[in-house]
Amino acid sequence: MMGPFARTMEWSTTTVYIVSFLIGVGFGGVLEMAGFGDSRKLTGQFYLKDMTVLKVMFGAVVMTAVILGMFSSFGWIDMTQVWINPTYLWPGIAGGLAMGVGFMIGGFCPGTSVVSAATLKIDGIVFLVGAGMGIFLFGLTLPAFEGFWLSSNYGHLTLPEVFHTSTGTMLLFVAAMGLFSFMLAEVAEARFGDGKNEEELRLLPRRLASWAAVGLLVLAAVVTAAKGDPSPSDLWARIAPEAGKLLEDRSVYAHPLEVAELTRDTNVYTVILDVRPEADYNLFHLRNSRSVSLDRLADAAFVKTLAAMPANTVFFTVSWDEKAATEAWKRLKARGLPNVYIVEGGINRWHEVFPPPPCLGKPAGEPHADDTPAYTYFRAVGDCCNTAYPELAYKEIPTDCYLEMVHDASEAHSAAGVHVPEGPKMPFVHKVKLVRKKAVTGGCG
Repeated sequence: MMGPFARTMEWSTTTVYIVSFLIGVGFGGVLEMAGFGDSRKLTGQFYLKDMTVLKVMFGAVVMTAVILGMFSSFGWIDMTQVWINPTYLWPGIAGGLAMGVGFMIGGFCPGTSVVSAATLKIDGIVFLVGAGMGIFLFGLTLPAFEGFWLSSNYGHLTLPEVFHTSTGTMLLFVAAMGLFSFMLAEVAEARFGDGKNEEELRLLPRRLASWAAVGLLVLAAVVTAAKGDPSPSDLWARIAPEAGKLLEDRSVYAHPLEVAELTRDTNVYTVILDVRPEADYNLFHLRNSRSVSLDRLADAAFVKTLAAMPANTVFFTVSWDEKAATEAWKRLKARGLPNVYIVEGGINRWHEVFPPPPCLGKPAGEPHADDTPAYTYFRAVGDCCNTAYPELAYKEIPTDCYLEMVHDASEAHSAAGVHVPEGPKMPFVHKVKLVRKKAVTGGCG
């Protein structure tokens, strides 16, 4: 079973609150026992005398990153369910500098001020009250600089995406950077805190436990880099036992009439992903659909752009029949994208429900290979004609191509003849069930 536990184990809200409270109390107790409730501990790092805060917090960040990366590569945790704070670059830099000055003056960060206040230390209580007042004033004045506050939004950005490298390679770099920082911190403490001279300073740790921790960190990073990021097949294998049932009972195959119905619904935003080759897409495609290759759907960064769409978005994958569209559905489902469905029968089925005008083409008249056109097209038409317009085809019968182009012509002038089928009246079962994205938040306290 993959984490986070609150989702995979379907904990109730009460259970989440209780577990969060217990974790918070435990974390606060550890901070107090480590001396972080003392303002002198935090301010000491700004004078390079006591680097405990940097070593502990940065060590936790590095170790957590490596462990999460390793767990993800082995399928022990689903990173699509882990909250990543969105990056607002310049507001983040400005806020970091302001908070850094506050830490230096007050001697606390928000978390350690709570720990200090809980033990009835006056400076911790004063800092906590001041932080509350600052938050209140920030809320009152936000409209004055809201433009800057929301600027340079890079979304849920990660280092592998920034440097265009694998997660394992980036974790090796982060581990090396962390170890180098720890060595410099040890030297700074010895020089400015203990007053040792240059001859007594050393970069390498003395204790066996320190060497063991370094070895475990490097080993975990190396294993993660060697294992590599999970492939689309790996991701699908993790959810196949449960998600495969949706394919077996065909509960994710939406009838073309339902697709057309949702396209007309202003309360739902539909995105149709056409995974056929580009030449086939140009031959005929549904209006406003997007030509996307299967390889593109294996790109985590691209799937993130889809996941960032509004919460009322429904995605449909389509191919000539269902084979390629089903593979596309698997890749999107494995990446955790919600509300993904397959157009039942693909484009070939679409033409059965919404017959195109005779000037576009004609049925092949013989069995066709899987995921190939069952229709003989006279030319590449793209999304011309009503049959390509789901919201129009649902309520209007397809019209003759010639009469569409020459408005003053009569039916007798049409070289293609007149094609006046009845509008689609076939019954169908609604399959789409819009699942709202769960509100997930996170961050540092």
